[in-house]
Amino acid sequence: MSVNEMTAKEVTKKVLNKEQLFILDVRNESDFIDWKIEGANFEYLNVPYFDLLDGVEGILDKIPSNKEVLVVCAKEGSSIMVAEMLSDAGLAVSYFKGGMKAWSEYLEPVKVGDLTNGGHVYQFVRIGKGCLSYMIVSNGEAAIIDATRMTDIYLDFANRMGVKITHVFDTHLHADHISGGRNISQATNATYWLPPKDATEVTFKYQPLEQGTVVNIGHTTIEIQAIYSPGHTIGSTSFEIDGKYLLTGDILFIDSIGRPDLAGLAEDWVVDLRETLYERYRELSDDLIVLPAHFMNIAELNEDGTVSEKLAKLFIENHGLNITDEAEFRRAVTGNLPPQPNSYREIRETNMGKTYPDEETQREMEIGPNRCAVR
Repeated sequence: MSVNEMTAKEVTKKVLNKEQLFILDVRNESDFIDWKIEGANFEYLNVPYFDLLDGVEGILDKIPSNKEVLVVCAKEGSSIMVAEMLSDAGLAVSYFKGGMKAWSEYLEPVKVGDLTNGGHVYQFVRIGKGCLSYMIVSNGEAAIIDATRMTDIYLDFANRMGVKITHVFDTHLHADHISGGRNISQATNATYWLPPKDATEVTFKYQPLEQGTVVNIGHTTIEIQAIYSPGHTIGSTSFEIDGKYLLTGDILFIDSIGRPDLAGLAEDWVVDLRETLYERYRELSDDLIVLPAHFMNIAELNEDGTVSEKLAKLFIENHGLNITDEAEFRRAVTGNLPPQPNSYREIRETNMGKTYPDEETQREMEIGPNRCAVR
């Protein structure tokens, strides 16, 4: 029997459609526990590749014959070998093309909604990493917010849409992934914006993104209004777009809030975090649709594949927005911080322009789940 390959795009479709899939993950147990392909109706079996070198006979009775079976490893090679052994044993299986590295890098563009005077908002869902980036399109122009390092995806999408990228923003200096903002700016001659309080050590030129900055996209007035919202970083900046959408960066998520400790200043920044969440955001319209820069798990995805929710609903349901006592809030935040993101210091240095790792090193730096939220 032949061994098929399954791509990240195909697996993403199964995630969004809540299809069934049986995954045999042949990475080490610690890697599997830390980070795996998530699906609402996925089943898993984790058996390290080295335990299968002498054959797959010991696991044949654990693999269903009535479901699609996908073999997953870190880079692809081990999954091909295991899939071939299972195929030789009479099972119909696929291997995951590109392995978990491909899962980390895949982006799925999803339309969020329309703008008042024409134009659209698109969300780029980095399904395996939980990163969310955005493209705002109006009258032949586009702005990109919180781009990943996979810049070709944004450039190709803009070309297909027939729009020119004129502005690129980062809501803050990222520590969990390498920004593609500067590279897109250089490729398109777009203006690159960065909060100056996060840019004190950067080595490149940028346009300072500050409270009250208004950028118009296209010939219609689609305002991107900057709102200073520190807490995840000292320079974190949100965007109100078209009076309809609130891009919160890594400050507010659907089921959690941002962590304040990635620069080693949790005790100081937790005060800023509370002020942003409990004062600045409370002054905004409850009808704004929150579009965060990350999601924590696939349960946060809507039926259409987007990650979004009205601010009014989050004020009711998000626990991080409902801790009335300030001391309790401090304890809840600083006492529930997850492990630091992989290579976060090196990622910050890269995003400052201080280091220029090669592509393979960048991949290795980003491997693993995002850890930008308070648990």
